[in-house]
Amino acid sequence: MTAYVKSKTLAERAAWDFIAAEGGALELSVVNPVVVFGPVLGPDYSPSVLLIHRLMSGGVPGNPKLTFGVVDVRDVADLHLRAMVHPAAKGQRFLGVAGDFIWIRDIAKVLKERMGEAGKKVPTRQLPNWLVRLAALRDPMVKQILPELGKQKNGSNEKARRMLGWAPRSSEDAIVATAESLLRLGLL
Repeated sequence: MTAYVKSKTLAERAAWDFIAAEGGALELSVVNPVVVFGPVLGPDYSPSVLLIHRLMSGGVPGNPKLTFGVVDVRDVADLHLRAMVHPAAKGQRFLGVAGDFIWIRDIAKVLKERMGEAGKKVPTRQLPNWLVRLAALRDPMVKQILPELGKQKNGSNEKARRMLGWAPRSSEDAIVATAESLLRLGLL
């Protein structure tokens, strides 16, 4: 587990412990978004968006075999609001994910297909795991992804849909919105 993932887990655990210690005086509901895409506002964007930037700019030679959930930042905001005001959300955890988890190669294909000429540098070839492991010997950022390499994962937004009426955009629309905003702001 990376330090980032561990910090998120420990922070949530501390929040639940704090609520328990308050003896019911406070309420908590938790929204756990996955990889957040969507329109960026300027050049100071999240590390998640860096993936789209690197794919669009040709900054990576191919796609490591990684899968993760995707959600649009606008839908994360909507889910937070719903979890804050809906009485059924009290004491609940919600996964902020648009749909099934997606492989990086599939993200690249969406960019290639939907971004036209702007997507010409997007690599669609799958990098073999052995090559990614070799690259990790020289690049600490690549080393961080090794524990997840090749693992099929998935999650569901069913609880947020059912309890809160949440209806997120598709993963594909979130991916494209990210790329379009990077282009519009001259960040590619």
